[in-house]
Amino acid sequence: MSAKEDKSKVHKLALKVSQDDQVKAYIKKIMSQLSRWMQKSKISKLVIVITSKETGEHVERWQFDVQIFGKESKKRTSEKPADKENDSPAGDEQTAEKTEQEIQAEIQSVFRQITASVTFLPMLDGNCTFNVLVYADADSEVPLEWGDSDAKEIKNAEKVQLRSFSTSNHKVDTLVSYRLAE
Repeated sequence: MSAKEDKSKVHKLALKVSQDDQVKAYIKKIMSQLSRWMQKSKISKLVIVITSKETGEHVERWQFDVQIFGKESKKRTSEKPADKENDSPAGDEQTAEKTEQEIQAEIQSVFRQITASVTFLPMLDGNCTFNVLVYADADSEVPLEWGDSDAKEIKNAEKVQLRSFSTSNHKVDTLVSYRLAE
């Protein structure tokens, strides 16, 4: 799927967005499912892997680790105590209340850093495709067209930890891994 690009404002930042209807439908479907899982505190990680179409090699891997505050206490009320193995180690950790403006500023900062990553990431050669991996709780309802996958790690990758952002309910840490040109 090729994508024409256009500029759009998101969180008061200029970003490129796809004009390809197939790509937009694919992303809309994924975002709809992610929203349901996020509302039910079922996600621990979202990964976007960029793969070379020619070689099949994974060239970039964007990892977003999601910590959901209060997840442990929610699970205790709905599950037996023996089922705690899915709890996040930071389950009871809580951040101070933030204003919407503070949260927006943190998100803007993450977007700026992602946008600025072009200064250190290698140029993508040729045609690429992407996969979205979601690490959801074992008891999550998974759509039939979704399947299990390996982690799609990059061999001998360089890794850069990017900024994180948090709300009173979530904290999201970002890590990008990439393959250096040979």
